[in-house]
Amino acid sequence: MITIIEDTRQKANHHEEKHVYLEKMDVNILRCALPFGDYAFPPKISVDTKENIEEIAANITGDHTRFKNECIKARMAGCQLYILIETETGIRSIEQMPAWVNPRSRFSSKAVSGERLMKAMKTMQTRYGVRFMFCDPKDSAEMVLRILRGEFEHDNA
Repeated sequence: MITIIEDTRQKANHHEEKHVYLEKMDVNILRCALPFGDYAFPPKISVDTKENIEEIAANITGDHTRFKNECIKARMAGCQLYILIETETGIRSIEQMPAWVNPRSRFSSKAVSGERLMKAMKTMQTRYGVRFMFCDPKDSAEMVLRILRGEFEHDNA
């Protein structure tokens, strides 16, 4: 199955013949705003930035369904989704996550640990193809550009 993007300015119910044909051809239609044109192929690489480890912890352990669905949509569209976590903790890989101490653990014994978060992230990588990367906040713009250029496509980042 391939996915194409249909611009949201396309009038609803005015293109049913096209939609029927595309469905028969095993094409998934994703509606979102396009800067130009009516149809396009989605990007092959996408980056979702996270302000810190606490944000990704909340995404994975809090509103997990929404985050998981975004990962699934990216995979269905043939897009490699990278989650770039900005952090000043010095953590630069999933394997270093057990060293992370959740600031919320001071207030709640139920706060996710670095070890548990690492396991959840590895599971998401395996199941949904998402890739987690880490960087210092000052390097975030450079990392986004490097990821979008495909510099990390074949490594185990």
